[in-house]
Amino acid sequence: MDDHSYEKKIYYHDTDCGGVVYYANYLKYLEEARTEFFLVKGVDLKKLSKDGIIFVVARVEIDYKLPARYQDTIRILTSIENTRPAAIRFSQRILRVEKVVSEAKTTLVCVGKNLRPIAIPEEIRILL
Repeated sequence: MDDHSYEKKIYYHDTDCGGVVYYANYLKYLEEARTEFFLVKGVDLKKLSKDGIIFVVARVEIDYKLPARYQDTIRILTSIENTRPAAIRFSQRILRVEKVVSEAKTTLVCVGKNLRPIAIPEEIRILL
């Protein structure tokens, strides 16, 4: 599968006192990129949520390689590594001028209104 690319500019509020992106903010950037990935594929997470179908983060593995800094522009590449009946495992890389800043694996689980796992609907699976 081809990577989906999402660009983001780093603002002052993203950084610590040294001008380096605060480590937890990378999780927000990864989430933004996955959300855009779903939208590009035609999956409306807000509509699904109203229908009682929710994707929740079950696991994140992240390796920090290089710092991103105030006023950098980063690019987040997102692809699906694999799927299971109720889960999707994403592979994501954050790049700054083509150097790897961070690499992450994120597992999302599809749950119903009761927050118990459910099978990913076939129409969503086809879009992805």
